[in-house]
Formats: sequence, structure tokens, C-alpha cells
Amino acid sequence: MRPPGSLGTWPKRVLEQLRQQGCLHVVFTDCQRDSNVKKIVPLVAKLVNSSPRYHRAESTEYSIMVIGVPNVGKSSLINSLRRLHLKKGKATAVGGEPGVTKAVLTRIQVCETPLVYLVDTPGVLPPKLADVETGMKLALCGAIRDHLVGEDIMADYLLYVLNQQQQFGYMELYGLPEASDNIRHVLKYVAVALGKTQKVKVLTGTGNVNMTMLDYSAAAYEFLRAFRAGRLGRLTLD
Repeated sequence: MRPPGSLGTWPKRVLEQLRQQGCLHVVFTDCQRDSNVKKIVPLVAKLVNSSPRYHRAESTEYSIMVIGVPNVGKSSLINSLRRLHLKKGKATAVGGEPGVTKAVLTRIQVCETPLVYLVDTPGVLPPKLADVETGMKLALCGAIRDHLVGEDIMADYLLYVLNQQQQFGYMELYGLPEASDNIRHVLKYVAVALGKTQKVKVLTGTGNVNMTMLDYSAAAYEFLRAFRAGRLGRLTLD
């Protein structure tokens, strides 16, 4: 366990990379547990007040737009802020896949003092990705719908990243005797561990026979879900 307020190696590397890109004000949050979310409104208020454009307006309220790639947690952030500052429930729908927010919503109040409104927005991506691997990383994070890439292809790339970073938690989770770079072999253990099977009709010389076989597609889906839920270890794709 790290001491409260300390940063491990991974967050420090991310912070340094963001600083190089000009992002000087970064807050790591967990919107499921509302961790560090309370730091956002005071920081935003301070940055807005220090902006010369803010002093042109007569109103003292803050209207802020939340933007980001699909499925990054924009709606979850708004709901978390409302829970903490207003003691109210969800104001906008959230989901585990991209495209839940369909349009720019009306302003949502998230704080009383200072008076802060946030505007939720649909996720945005650049019209053209730099390369295939960048697209694969975005897909693994849920920014691109799984079926557009292929869950089996994504699972294969995920296994490559896990092995490359020596994150072998999948062995214990699914009962593999050793690490493997064969996604078909790994998905076999995933399907057996989770009981993912399917009925298949086989044509024979004496008629049709129903057989129970391992469902590799369902296993790939569960493998991806385990990664997104953090059950395969802590890792960054960059």
C-alpha cells in the first residue's frame, strides 16, 4: 500500500507525459468511490478566476463543458460531483460501452457554493487514428465498440500486452499452468473456468447430433471485461 497522497511509478510517468503535452493541472479520480473528486471544483474555480476572460462576465456562476473520448467516464464524473456536493443521485446515464450519451445535454448543476454547472457531451475521437495499434488501445479501453474491431482480435492483442509487461495475473485467475502467447489456448482455460459453452449441431452420416463445445467468443468477451474491471492487473497501454 502507498502512503496517502503518494504517487507510484505509473502515475508519475503519466503526469510527466501530460506535462510535456502542456497539461499542467491533473487530478487522478475514481468516480465509483468518489476518490479525489472533491478537488475538481476548487481547482476549476481557481483556474477560471485567474482567466482574463472570466472577468468580462457579470455572472458569478461557472459553466463548464466535459469533453473526452467515448466511455472515458464523463457522465460518471458529473454524477460523482452531484453526489459529493449536492447529495443527489444520477443526472445523466452511464454505461460500460461507448455511445451512451447521444447529444449535448442541458446544464447540470453539480455544486451550490460556488455555483457550478457542467455540460455532458458525447465522446469524440479524431477523424483518423495515427495507426492500427492506437485504434486497438482505444478499443481495449472501450472507446470503440468491440464488434467494430472483433473481440477475438482485441483479446489476442490484450494477451500480447499482458505478457510484454509481465502481468501474468490471468494464469491464477483462469488456472493456467504457465504463461502463453497463444490466445486460443488461453481462451480455452477462460471458457472452462467460467463455464462458457454453446450447443452446436453436427451433421453426421446417421443424422444431426447436438454437441456441447467451448464458446471461445464468450470467453474473449469475458477476458476483455476482466481487463476493464482491473482483474488482470494494473497496467497502462502506452
